[in-house]
Amino acid sequence: MKIRHKLTIRYTGVTAIIFSLIVLSVYFFSEHSRKNEFYRGLTREAVTKVNLFLTGRVDAKTMQSIYLNNRQFIDEVEVAVYTPDFDLLYHDAQDIDIVKETPELIKATIQKKELQFYESNYQVVAMLYAFEGKDYIVTAAAYDGHGYTKLENLTTLLLILWIVGLITLAIFGYFMAKGALQPVSRIVGEVDAITDSCLDTRLAVKKEHDELDELSETFNQMLNRLEQSFNNQKLFVSNVAHELRTPLAALIAELEVVLLREQRTTEEYKTVINNTLTDAQNLKHLITGLLDLAKVNYDATQISKEDLRLDELLLDAREIVLKANSDYTVNLIFGQDIEDENTITVRGNEYLLKTAFVNLIENNCKFSDNKTSHVNISFSEKKSIIRFSDCGIGIPQDEIDKIFIPFYRGTNSSQAKGQGIGMALTQKIVLLHNGTTLVHSHIGEGTRFVIEIPHI
Repeated sequence: MKIRHKLTIRYTGVTAIIFSLIVLSVYFFSEHSRKNEFYRGLTREAVTKVNLFLTGRVDAKTMQSIYLNNRQFIDEVEVAVYTPDFDLLYHDAQDIDIVKETPELIKATIQKKELQFYESNYQVVAMLYAFEGKDYIVTAAAYDGHGYTKLENLTTLLLILWIVGLITLAIFGYFMAKGALQPVSRIVGEVDAITDSCLDTRLAVKKEHDELDELSETFNQMLNRLEQSFNNQKLFVSNVAHELRTPLAALIAELEVVLLREQRTTEEYKTVINNTLTDAQNLKHLITGLLDLAKVNYDATQISKEDLRLDELLLDAREIVLKANSDYTVNLIFGQDIEDENTITVRGNEYLLKTAFVNLIENNCKFSDNKTSHVNISFSEKKSIIRFSDCGIGIPQDEIDKIFIPFYRGTNSSQAKGQGIGMALTQKIVLLHNGTTLVHSHIGEGTRFVIEIPHI
């Protein structure tokens, strides 16, 4: 069942309950008013007749005749007069006798002064009436035909209003629900039109600051994440397909050359094995870089972080570089005295930050003749600052912005091996830690990378 139908049913149901309560209240109030008004009329009629009888202005037979004649056309009041000793003094029609008076009724009337009750469909009033110093018991009964007719008409009118009102409210409720959910239908249509080939499409936000705007903005944020994830996957697959082809082709070529001749010397086999091992190591480095690059493209919330001291991370990165390259030199320098360790403590992922620092140190060493990297640690009020400097070949000014593009290699980088992944990976890692990466370089003088990361 659609939401608009549910809303219509619920709206109509709640309205029906409220409307029914109103209708019933009107009915019961009208019935209560009719009953009380008729009791008051009975009392007035009883007092009038008993006065006429007791004063003798109208004899009993005349009063009885009037009662019997009127009874054929109107709902005449039947009146009876008793003494406190239950002696009947007057009765409009004993043969009819709507009220079956009993001694108990007389006693109860004397005690309570006045009684009101129903006798079948007739309303009855029994009261103690004083006249010229004597007490009399007067009963009066009649059927409120006119009142019941009015009540039936009112009931019919209320029932018609109830039915017509509910139908009208249901129709209005449906169109109101449909109109209220029209933006939702629009959103559903827009979302349905989004496929993997057009993930750049976004939902329209009307800036009305309502729940539907929040829904659209949430969808757009989700689409942003999905688009980034799809693009990262496409980029990763494309990079893997492109970059793995060359080293694999080199491996296959080396092995095919070996198979061309059956007889080879030991030195030739060693040469082929060394070349194959070199290609395999390059392939390993490439795969590691690709996997790291894919990892940093994940949602930042999915990467675990902890408090880390940058000096310790840099010492570990220095050890990793020197262990793999014994001819490299890494100088670690503290530009300021560290009085509060929080100034060099950041919230981050140990593996990723260490990977970024290793890439920067290796980049310094690879592109400088003395194979040396100078690492300077300092801090500001809110950020930790690390500078990686070398005295190498430098980077042309028009290529500085390109070095962070995956697999891009500068025009003067042919002297050093690499896949063009390190700088792109480093920048993504720094961004993942809410940091910035700046590059200062001059041809023939060297390059300085400045990393700024907020400290705790």
